[in-house]
Amino acid sequence: MTKLISKWNYPTTVRFGAGRIKELPDVLDATGIKRPLFVTDPGLARLPVVASTLKILDDAKVPYGVFSEVKPNPVDSNLTAGIAVFKKGRHDGVIAFGGGSALDLGKLIAFQAGQTRPVWDFEDIGDWWTRANSDAIAPIIAVPTTAGTGSEVGRAGVITNEATHTKKVIFHPKLLPAIVIADPELSVGMPGFITAGTGMDALAHCLEAYCAPGYHPMADGIAVEGVRLVFENLPKAFANGKDLAARAHMMSAAAMGAAAFQKGLGAIHSLSHPIGALYDTHHGMTNAVFMPYVLAFNRDAIEVRIARLAAYCGIKGGFDGFAKAVIKLRKELKVPHALPGLIKGLDMDKKRKGLIADMAVVDPTAGGNPVKLTRKAALTLLENAINGTT
Repeated sequence: MTKLISKWNYPTTVRFGAGRIKELPDVLDATGIKRPLFVTDPGLARLPVVASTLKILDDAKVPYGVFSEVKPNPVDSNLTAGIAVFKKGRHDGVIAFGGGSALDLGKLIAFQAGQTRPVWDFEDIGDWWTRANSDAIAPIIAVPTTAGTGSEVGRAGVITNEATHTKKVIFHPKLLPAIVIADPELSVGMPGFITAGTGMDALAHCLEAYCAPGYHPMADGIAVEGVRLVFENLPKAFANGKDLAARAHMMSAAAMGAAAFQKGLGAIHSLSHPIGALYDTHHGMTNAVFMPYVLAFNRDAIEVRIARLAAYCGIKGGFDGFAKAVIKLRKELKVPHALPGLIKGLDMDKKRKGLIADMAVVDPTAGGNPVKLTRKAALTLLENAINGTT
């Protein structure tokens, strides 16, 4: 029993359900935010879903600012610009609205605006988070419009260091939003590519959390149900963007993945992160490409666990059946089988491959892989993902 020792943290208040975005003024009151900065991405900023949400604030006579200079893989210059807008507008909180990029950057603006040290000093390493001035962190409201990262219930944000082209995970308990509005109506009509990519990101989170070593049965249970929800609902949401029930279940699965992966992630993410940083690929779609190759690599360590997972999801054939189900799901969602289908004109030389392998093995997620991710293994997995062979 001495090994059954762990530390568990679980999500914040979530107002879940269709139409709940109308409660945004009430949520602002509940968190004490008087002058929010509304952070979203440039694509969403031009769509009716943002206009209708801002109208809710206008009707409630809430003074607000808008910041939308957010790249698909947010970089430190986005953060610097956002902080400048936050300070100039004398904002006292953030509404992070959108997919993972907007949620992460919005959270980091609220976190970093009051700090005196550079954001890199708060990377998710040991107790670095204790360096932050907790009293200077502004409250955060998160409103997801996709179903993937689960950043709305996470205590971290991912940002790329432009100088080194490396993704960094910034952690602090107060990066967890005070309140989440999870309204599946906001994701209705989301483009197929984004539906597929974000959904596969949710699957990767649940799958890697479940496979990560260590004792955390609550995370395991949430991850298992999250996997089932993805297999059952992602094809429906992809085929019919107006399927509100499928959208709702996927929004749940995304939050479940983020709640579960406090147990750990693995090589899918540690390989995906450098690819995203260097080639600016969609994170979830990159995870989807790497998924079957990492599954095969980890087989000896996870075969029994995956057989249990397959049985719960109603997938026959144990590990092999589950691996085939992943391939089938990817085909349904039009996920490229190999990296050249994701990165147009990909021509990766030996030096670049070595750089990616070096970045992968030091990525914070690498330590959660059930099989040790060595540089040699990372290179092999990268070659497999380029050639499309397991």
